[in-house]
Amino acid sequence: MGQLKPQKNVYAVIDLGSNSFHMLIAKSMAGGLQTIGRVKRKVRLAAGLDDNNLLSLEAMQRGWECLALFAERLQDIPTQNITIVATATLRLATNAEDFKLRAEEILGHKVNVISGELEARTIYKGVAHTSSCTGRQLVIDIGGASTEVVIGQGFEARHYKSLNIGCVTFLERYFKDCQLNEANFNAAIKAARNVVDEIAPEYKTAGWQLASGASGTVQAIQEIMVAQNLNEMLTLEKLYTIKQQSIAYKTIAELDLPGLSEERRLVFVSGLAILIALFESLEIEQMGLAGGALREGVLYSMLPELHNTDIRQRTVDGFMNRYHVDQKQASRVSSLVALLANEVSQYWPIEAQNGLPLLNAVAQLHEIGLLIEYKQYHKHTAYILENTDMPGFSQSEHKVIVAIANSHRWDLSKGMLRSSRCT
Repeated sequence: MGQLKPQKNVYAVIDLGSNSFHMLIAKSMAGGLQTIGRVKRKVRLAAGLDDNNLLSLEAMQRGWECLALFAERLQDIPTQNITIVATATLRLATNAEDFKLRAEEILGHKVNVISGELEARTIYKGVAHTSSCTGRQLVIDIGGASTEVVIGQGFEARHYKSLNIGCVTFLERYFKDCQLNEANFNAAIKAARNVVDEIAPEYKTAGWQLASGASGTVQAIQEIMVAQNLNEMLTLEKLYTIKQQSIAYKTIAELDLPGLSEERRLVFVSGLAILIALFESLEIEQMGLAGGALREGVLYSMLPELHNTDIRQRTVDGFMNRYHVDQKQASRVSSLVALLANEVSQYWPIEAQNGLPLLNAVAQLHEIGLLIEYKQYHKHTAYILENTDMPGFSQSEHKVIVAIANSHRWDLSKGMLRSSRCT
């Protein structure tokens, strides 16, 4: 059999992080990006750094083994469509070149060790391209050996710092005995605060309207809160509660918080301590989970034609093109929805609750399930939307869109579902 031709519209980004290695594969289509592959492996590269920043052979070997797996997925992707970036650990390691040379042999591509400032700006770009914030946005990404803190607006990062605090390095430094107690936590929080306090005046003066976390720590905390039937927004009070719940387990080996995944358990408490320090020092009131991070930022940097566009509309247009939606019908439904929302505004302030953009999205997308079949098309629509990324919409907004799509055929008069295509 002949070798498959490279797919010109397929792109790959590999992120050699200090805690995990990630590979993201996406296809450029219908004016947007469709994720077609994600691979993540816990490598904990930063755990191999000694006091002299020499990276151990054991840690390097873990990384090389992971890259051998990634290399198999790169075979059919054009060379110019592949970008590989490395972050804090390989910035710090005195023998980083040894790791890099072998990594490049395995992958057959150049590994770019990027600066902390470039990492921060790129993380912000990844968040900006997957969120709908129009004001100033604070973005925080707690990595294995560094933490990036950025304030930006639109697609531009305006204040950006990379701090030498990370969940793997803090695990080794403050939780090395694997004990969970007030002393360990407070030592880690104090150390992180000493670093964050240096940038706090600049950031608090700049201000922001929305705070987003782009790291696994924030996602893990959010999953714990959902398991405890709490809403998804992080607050300092909730972080303190989770800290006390963690201490009750005495050791990291015993840590078994509902909602906490096994792969996140080891570095969870160190990441939590850093996040508490960030909330305290920057006086963050609440934080949500970002939809993108470094690899998404690198990916969008490779596709300049996707810059400076309405992210939500780009997402909606992509769905409509991909699933061959009748755009005239979608426009009619969208106009009718806006009219009805206006009619009930006295009793139901949908616009004040920022609900119109979500209704508009559902109105344009509610029939994508017709590509599968008519009878249960609303369920197919909901399934497709639920299981596909929707850049520009937050997780909670995504869930609302799915719920409306799934229930839009409800017959209020009979209390049952019926076929009633809006015309």
